[in-house]
Amino acid sequence: MEFPLVVGIDGSESSLRALDWAADEAVRHTLPLRVVYAHLWEPHDSARSPLGAGEPLDGTWAEDVVTGAARRARVGRPELKVSSTVLPDAAVPALLRESEEAYAVVIGSRGHGTLTGLLLGSVGLQLAARASGPVIVVRGAPASVRGGFNQVVLGVHDAERSSAATEFAFAEAQARGSRLHAVHAWRTPAYVLPDVPIPPDLFTENQEHEARELLTAALQKSAHRHPSVRVVQEAFNGPARDGLLGASKSADLVVIGARRRHNSPALQLGSVNHAVLHHASCPVAIVPQRP
Repeated sequence: MEFPLVVGIDGSESSLRALDWAADEAVRHTLPLRVVYAHLWEPHDSARSPLGAGEPLDGTWAEDVVTGAARRARVGRPELKVSSTVLPDAAVPALLRESEEAYAVVIGSRGHGTLTGLLLGSVGLQLAARASGPVIVVRGAPASVRGGFNQVVLGVHDAERSSAATEFAFAEAQARGSRLHAVHAWRTPAYVLPDVPIPPDLFTENQEHEARELLTAALQKSAHRHPSVRVVQEAFNGPARDGLLGASKSADLVVIGARRRHNSPALQLGSVNHAVLHHASCPVAIVPQRP
């Protein structure tokens, strides 16, 4: 069964940028594109069109939005199969259901109804933490969104926690004909202090060697399945967020994994996940590690 690539839109500029990105992504992977507008409208709703046209935000307007979005996605992509729908529900529950049978769900970094001051909208954070499959947040500079760097960045924790994200990143790099920059962060032990007479190199050499071995082991299976992908490995000495945010400045996509919390449907989005989702210079894919 071929799952579609789902993109959630709301008529905002951010969601239309996500739509364009998703259309190109669907073509790369030869996937159908499903355009979704989750719209919970009530007859007494006095809201107006988010595009500023002054039209009532009703079901007719919502249909026009998805129809126009589907038409936009097909421009210049005659081979792309596009379907569209308006779902009578709030954005988060609607897109969570969509994620159960999707290659990935794509959304913009900001949309209507986001809270002032958040670098990533509340819808994006909830989807990233609860979706059944990968969630891709389209953010960053225009060159990164267009895909001008020919590089996919992968954050590697370890082989067990990162296998789903690793496979996703290799597939992305292969579809794009890009190199894969795999980053694993390690830290000099806290007990290695400047006033300790033992040379820090005695500690850091072992730490770095172990980090490189872990990185190689975590990539091995996916590298075997995708032999055409050129891999650059980096054992980064420092906070993981710094390594990934730095690498995102010359990347078309950053891929990081997330685990389910114990006995909970939610994902374990840690500080690194949040930092990358809020501050990366390019689109970000959060890939859940399935049980």
